[in-house]
Amino acid sequence: MATELETTSAAGRDPRPGRWRRLGLGRGTGRGAGTRGGDGAGRTHGAGPAGAHGPRASRRVRFRRDRFLLLLGVPGLLVVLLFNYVPLIGNVIAFKDYQPYIGIWDSPWVGFDNFDVILNGDPAFVNALTNTLVISFVQIVVVFPVPIALALLLNSMLSERLKRVAQSILYLPHFMSWVVVVAIFQHMLGNAGLLNNFLRSHDWATLSIFGNPDMFLTLITSQVIWKDAGWGTIIFLAALSRVDMELYEASAVDGASRLRQLWHVTLPSIRGVIVLLLILKLGDVLTVGFEQILLQQQQVGADAAEVLDTYVYFNGVIGGNWGVSAAVGLVKGLVGVVLVLGANKVAHLLGERGVYSK
Repeated sequence: MATELETTSAAGRDPRPGRWRRLGLGRGTGRGAGTRGGDGAGRTHGAGPAGAHGPRASRRVRFRRDRFLLLLGVPGLLVVLLFNYVPLIGNVIAFKDYQPYIGIWDSPWVGFDNFDVILNGDPAFVNALTNTLVISFVQIVVVFPVPIALALLLNSMLSERLKRVAQSILYLPHFMSWVVVVAIFQHMLGNAGLLNNFLRSHDWATLSIFGNPDMFLTLITSQVIWKDAGWGTIIFLAALSRVDMELYEASAVDGASRLRQLWHVTLPSIRGVIVLLLILKLGDVLTVGFEQILLQQQQVGADAAEVLDTYVYFNGVIGGNWGVSAAVGLVKGLVGVVLVLGANKVAHLLGERGVYSK
């Protein structure tokens, strides 16, 4: 019997051991032996296309797999390129004495002369810049937290039906144009509006809200809150829906009150979303709502209601000073980019992801 086993073992032995090494196939007894690329200890040596050709082959595989989805995205990509990136070429107007009837390329080159209103501190530009910064600061401090508070209140509602009704009511003003919104506030708070008519009917003093430069900042801030605060709750409600309910249960077991749960569970869970939206808001710090302010500027005057957007409009479209308007718009865009990148860097230093990760 022993002789028969030895004969069988010898007959099964490959007389060409080097063949296994040339093919890259292991002959070990460990896990993975006898498989492609095995070394006898369960390790592989880059079997398959991804291992043989690296990430390049993997990208080709993904491209072949997702080619129809990529084709669906091509029209959207073309629209973005056509309407968002191609117009950037027009910023060359900031360095030319642009005349519409001559064209961009035939207009004379003036260098940085159009930036003199910024560098030399033109009074009209300084007034527009000051008003823009004040309005932006108030909207960041006052308006930005309102959707967060509304989202927290909606999330705390126990009745889903009542919650949906409240959301529908809050979303509705967002779909109204600024013309309609200003008209509604005019009929409510104007000199002949419902509020002042009610005060007159009771022989009380009327309030001067529309047309009062001192009330203009309060007026436009309240309009922004009424129109967009409800719509801004959508992102925060989506973030709140992802909070693990076990965290609330664990905190309740530890004796945490609703206020403690809000401070230690809810807000930290949506902190990343808050930071992200705040960074994006800083990028629009020099854009405060052209249409809203233009509709009401005549009532309060340019000293109180002139912002950078209206300054560009009146100097460029109305006044024909296209080069100066393009220079102001270019600087405004560059400042927005710098603010976004700087705020994102600060977010990284504080341990947040920001707009993009490191």
